[in-house]
Order: sequence, then structure tokens, then C-alpha cells
Amino acid sequence: MRVIAIGDIHGGLKALLQVLNKIHVTEADKLIFVGEYVDGWSESAQVIEFLIELSQKVNCVFIKGNHDVWCEDWLRTEHVDKTWYMHGGKETIESYQNFSEEEKEKHLTFFENMPLYHLDDENRLFLHAGFTSMHGVKKEVYEKTFYFDRTLWEMALTMDKGISKESLIYPNRLKHYKEVYIGHTPTINFGHDMPMHAVNVWNIDTGAAFTGKLSGVDINSKETYQRRSPKRGAAKY
Repeated sequence: MRVIAIGDIHGGLKALLQVLNKIHVTEADKLIFVGEYVDGWSESAQVIEFLIELSQKVNCVFIKGNHDVWCEDWLRTEHVDKTWYMHGGKETIESYQNFSEEEKEKHLTFFENMPLYHLDDENRLFLHAGFTSMHGVKKEVYEKTFYFDRTLWEMALTMDKGISKESLIYPNRLKHYKEVYIGHTPTINFGHDMPMHAVNVWNIDTGAAFTGKLSGVDINSKETYQRRSPKRGAAKY
């Protein structure tokens, strides 16, 4: 079984379809999405509809990101968060114009059922942003950390690669897991349009629907599949 981790989509349905076609997804594969299905390009509602259908054919894990939390809240209450509206929420609301209340309710249920992280049988962790507890994700106090934290990635980037995992100064956060896969912080912020690897952390958000690409990574072979999504001038929050 292949296990494919897929980065932030941000409403880029065309790019998502292209990446899945390039992967040649089969029913034997497992797809793990690290969040951010909406906000950015114009087909957020269509992305959610497609993912719901995909999950009926392929083994999928859909992790929740911060933009997904905002969209979920809007679907539940019709409350428009000002920060969300300015960072892609406007386009997401517009994408739902032709969707019925019944369809919106189905999408709300989809968001509500998303886990905040996924830990597989080989001790590989998947989550949207990061965590701060030195004891691991099960001891994380604040739920929002899972989809807003950037310190995990910042720490991994600045670590001396020569420090042994057995060293007393090796961060306890990173000792718990074989590998950690995240999104949230676009690699294009660091001048890279490919997934980035630092210590045992893999950042697979390559800036889809903004100025970068959508990426899927085979986590066993580390082969990367990419397609550029339609460009948009906004910056990600």
C-alpha cells in the first residue's frame, strides 16, 4: 500500500485533480491530507464535494487546518470572521452560491469529523501546523496549536543537523515520532517550490492557489508529485 501525504489545497480543484491523476491513485492507496481545503482559489466548495466523493472510493484521512475551522464555523453559524474573509473566505463564500442547504449541511458534517492529527502504525505523525508539548500531541493543552503553530517548523529549520537524537539538547518534541508531516507554512516563503525536510519534519505546503504548487509525497519512497494551481496574488495567513 502506498501512503501519499497531500499538502494544502486552498480551493485549487484543478491542481488537485492533476496531482491525483499524476499519482495514479488506486483503491489500494492511502491518502493523508494535512488540511487547508478551502480559501485561496475559487473552487473551495467544489473541492470539498470532490473529497467527500473520493473518500467513498479511497482510504482517506482529512486533517483539519485553520482555514477549515473558519469555514466550518461559517457553515454552522453564518458568522463571517473578518480575518478569514480577508484571507480567502470571500472566495469560499462565493463558491457556495449554488449549493443547497442540504449540501452545506453535508459539508459541515465533513468538517466536523476531521481529526486534528493522525498517527500511523509506523509512528509517523501528520497534522496541519504543529504542537508545543514536550510530551507529544496527546498532551497538547490548546487545540488551536495543531492548526496555528509555526514554532515546530521554525525549530526544525534552525537545528544543527549534527546533534544526535540521544543528546540532552535534542528537542523532546521531535523525539516522539519517526517523522512529522505538516503544512500551514508555505515553503515558497523560504524560496522553495518543493517540499522541505528539516530533521525529521517534512513541510509539504508548497503554496498551492497562491504563487506555488500543490504537492503530494509518497512518504515511503519520498517521490513528489506536483501540479501548479491557478495563481492568486494573496498572501497566506
